[in-house]
Amino acid sequence: MKALITTLIFFPGFWLYAQKTDSVKILEEVTIRSYEANRPILQVPASVGLVMNSDLQRFSNTSLVSALNNLPGIRMEERSPGSYRFSIRGSSLRSPFGVRNVKAYWNELPLTDPGGNTYLNQLDANAINQIEIIKGPGSSLYGAGTGGVLLLKSPRPENESLVSASWMSGSYGLKNYQLSLSQGNKNTSHYVGYQHQQSDGYREQTRMVRDQLNSTFRFSFSDKEELETAIFYTDLYYQTPGGLNEAEYKANPRQARPAAGTQPGAVAQQAGVSLRSFYTGVSHQYHFTKKIHNRTGVYGNFVQFNNSAIRNYERRLEQNFGARTVTDFSFLIKGWKATFQGGGEFQHGYSPVKNYQNLGGYPGLLQSDEEIRTLQYNVFGQGEMSKENWIMTGGLSVNWVSYNLLQLNRAPALEQEVNYNPVITPRVALLRKINEAFSLYGNMSWGFSPPTLAEVRPSNGVFNTTLRPEKGTQIEIGGKGYFANRKFFVDMALYHFVLDETIVVRRDEDGADYFVNAGATNQNGLEVLFNWQPDISSSILSSFKLWSGITLNQYEFKDYVKDNVSFSGNQLTGTPKEVITGGADFVFAKGFYLTLTANYTSEIPLNDANAVFAKAYTLVGAKAGYKNQLSNKHPFELFAGADNLLDETYSLGNDLNAAGGRYYNAAFRRNFFFGLKMGIDFSAKN
Repeated sequence: MKALITTLIFFPGFWLYAQKTDSVKILEEVTIRSYEANRPILQVPASVGLVMNSDLQRFSNTSLVSALNNLPGIRMEERSPGSYRFSIRGSSLRSPFGVRNVKAYWNELPLTDPGGNTYLNQLDANAINQIEIIKGPGSSLYGAGTGGVLLLKSPRPENESLVSASWMSGSYGLKNYQLSLSQGNKNTSHYVGYQHQQSDGYREQTRMVRDQLNSTFRFSFSDKEELETAIFYTDLYYQTPGGLNEAEYKANPRQARPAAGTQPGAVAQQAGVSLRSFYTGVSHQYHFTKKIHNRTGVYGNFVQFNNSAIRNYERRLEQNFGARTVTDFSFLIKGWKATFQGGGEFQHGYSPVKNYQNLGGYPGLLQSDEEIRTLQYNVFGQGEMSKENWIMTGGLSVNWVSYNLLQLNRAPALEQEVNYNPVITPRVALLRKINEAFSLYGNMSWGFSPPTLAEVRPSNGVFNTTLRPEKGTQIEIGGKGYFANRKFFVDMALYHFVLDETIVVRRDEDGADYFVNAGATNQNGLEVLFNWQPDISSSILSSFKLWSGITLNQYEFKDYVKDNVSFSGNQLTGTPKEVITGGADFVFAKGFYLTLTANYTSEIPLNDANAVFAKAYTLVGAKAGYKNQLSNKHPFELFAGADNLLDETYSLGNDLNAAGGRYYNAAFRRNFFFGLKMGIDFSAKN
């Protein structure tokens, strides 16, 4: 399979290299916002993964999974359509589902709730224009967390007025419809979009339906002042089939979890999640002078969450709000340019939670009635000194987290509270520009990651006040740059990460989750990304791009003993040792295009004892299309594609350390999609 990937990646490049060249095609350098840098990626002393809209368009764009999994060090899993897990450098160890230990922001406002959970399934991939991913602790500017930071940006139209509509259909009942309006000029920009998506899923009990309406608006009052709003409403329902043991998985990977003993199956309990979410945020920017700037934003997020699980039926009404402010100022000190940022972030959450018996998908007798309050805030600062080819950065934050649980179904009511003492998390970094096209850097960062609310109060219903925060230290060196007249780009990072008080998931016999601290881990990794866009001269091809990513992990438990059995030296659960990705993008002269992608993932340990491994797999995909215009005002696109062309049977969302060996959630086999996009461009001239 590795040979297949190598052939797919490099053979087209050898053919193109033989062609004569006279046109110039260069890789464009992108400005990023990570660590408040707002500068080219070559001048950021950290490993930052970048997904552009063009990367999302290589796939059906019904989810972020395939595009994110092409980045070195990143893994996004899908247990069933709509149910995701996201990992940066092995951070999914503590996530039975969802996104934990990774802080997410949408248009620079917190998307992660105060309890540490992120509903990535709230967002439509069509409403995301760019994603930046900070790998490793980002606590110096983004608060508590050791996994990393996810920065999501909405489209920001400029000099256009476009109405567009799209329709797509595919295997296993896939349907996707979208309607959007994009308007922008020098002073304002507005994007509003509606999306409907549904799928029957590959397995039994995996139907998904999502409707989303989102809008972003930017208005410049003057050269000094700007206001930006961001709003979305999501109505999502997805079924949860449950994990299969090895015998069930081999016999019929499409089945939902069957009944076992007195425990009913997923179909009988109509297992699924209903989520309605309304998010609104407002940000204000003001330039007091050319050297002093402030950005302050506030947000509110309201989530109605119902979970019909095999064990019980849960109803939550999450009410979260918060604010973030950053002030930066710059000045000169003896030829050095100095830039400082300071600010803070505050988040508060209140959630009434009730659990009932699950009577075939309907709530039965009340089992628990609780009110949960969450408070999280941090203060941060960062300084940067730059001169000629040197950039030095230092920053730190102080973080506070507390949870309060009031159990109302007891007499008298029982109140419990857990507070995590303030922790200082610094970061230092140094970058040396070798020339205008290449730089080397090194950094050291410390992270503090308190247990999330879902870990302090897991699905077994026990409020765990003894769970301790994780603390991590990462040392990283790397280099990135352009070669061959900026046609070739390389980004390489080598890191060592030590995590103490590692939090891992356990499952009891009836499938409920609970969490424990499991000693420490050593995590060593190498990540390499290549992009090549050569000059070509052909009557057939107008442009060509070749890319590849390599992830090599050596992740091991250290000082980890469970029930008098030592797991020290074992491979970290849920993390593959090798991931190799690659592909080629062809744009033909007459408006046709073709993209080829491949992903090889090595075997994955499914329990801490390393007694069971998910087998390695190779995914190959393709997408072809035709772009043109019916007139200057009517652009359109026809496209078709396929995923998993090798028809692999594999599990993309494994349940780690699952009771009864129910590790496996089978992913889609070979599947196809096709669609149409049309638009009316009111800004185009006749």
